[in-house]
Amino acid sequence: MDTLSQERRSWNMSRIKGSDTKPELLVRSFLHRHGFRFRLHVKDLPGKPDIVLPKYKIIIEVRGCYWHRHEGCQFAYTPKSNIDFWNAKFKKNVERDVKNDQLLQQLGWKVLVIWECQIEDEIFISKMLQIIKDNP
Repeated sequence: MDTLSQERRSWNMSRIKGSDTKPELLVRSFLHRHGFRFRLHVKDLPGKPDIVLPKYKIIIEVRGCYWHRHEGCQFAYTPKSNIDFWNAKFKKNVERDVKNDQLLQQLGWKVLVIWECQIEDEIFISKMLQIIKDNP
């Protein structure tokens, strides 16, 4: 049973951002500081990817651990109420991610996923930067 009224829950959910999230802004800032130029949320590509580096033919998806179910992550918990609803929602999110990633790869793009919990990990981000630079 949800402890909030339907109106309050709706208001809370409407405040959740889909783009320009803090993790996404941090990754974009990092890329820009290192001289990379990119496009955002390109509508012509499947799923309107977060960050597109056309020169390198690379897509960077910045995914929230909670919404996109980062396996083994402490932030990918399931709410205690309305479990069937949440499981169905999470399942659809993951299926959509897989489908869009496959479509992008079929179009010749390399898809890199950065999880929200990895943003602060400088070693991980440095490895990601090296992957981009090594891509012909």
